[in-house]
Amino acid sequence: MPEFCKAERDGHILTVTMNRPERMNALHSPSHFEMDEIFNDFESDPELWVAIVTGAGDKAFSAGNDLKWQAEGKKTDPPASGFAGLVNRFNMKKPIIGAVNGLAMGGGFEVALACDIIIAADNAFFALPEPRVGLAALAGGLHRLSRQIPMKQAMGMILTGRRVMAEEGYKLGFVTEVVPEGDALEGARRWAELISECSPVSIRTSKDVVLRGQDHPSVGEAMLAEYQSIEDMKNSLDFIEGPLAFSEKRPPDWKGR
Repeated sequence: MPEFCKAERDGHILTVTMNRPERMNALHSPSHFEMDEIFNDFESDPELWVAIVTGAGDKAFSAGNDLKWQAEGKKTDPPASGFAGLVNRFNMKKPIIGAVNGLAMGGGFEVALACDIIIAADNAFFALPEPRVGLAALAGGLHRLSRQIPMKQAMGMILTGRRVMAEEGYKLGFVTEVVPEGDALEGARRWAELISECSPVSIRTSKDVVLRGQDHPSVGEAMLAEYQSIEDMKNSLDFIEGPLAFSEKRPPDWKGR
């Protein structure tokens, strides 16, 4: 059983909780490897369609890297999947929602940025403060933030380490929705349920095409590119079930394959 995180499944939805509230859910090497195993299972389980990532307690999503652990000279190397077993999963096609219930600092913000949707409580705040302690946000923060919001705004956060509250994050564009304090997980579940109403094959294809399409310099090139996920969708049971359910005026029975 995992010691530093929890994984709870409810139907097709998996909730992953970073569970070190005494350290503001800061992550150390054992945490990364536990989450790596959880996300490996999530990715390979055909009955799990959506994941939610959150932090234990009401003060922190995650404070990022456990600097106390690092200062003690203990092992800090993450698995190949990166910080929190997530940030290097560049081929993850299943959607992931971040339920940010408090501070998301450094690596914690980088975990949130690696999610497809961020639901933030109105008391949540975000920052990449690594330069203030002689480090840099190398777990994806520098690259993801500068791609998800305008460059000048991203550089303003990156070069100062300043904190951004949830409402400003929404205006900048990296937060999907702001909810009242204490409601981040409930809000994330609402979004996960909406996603689960759709074909999981179509959802995986849509995410894959959006992300891989960004590798192309123009919309035309992105549209004309070949995507294996599109072929997989066309050959799936869901590709038949969707139009059939529509014609029969009934809810679809998605198989996810």
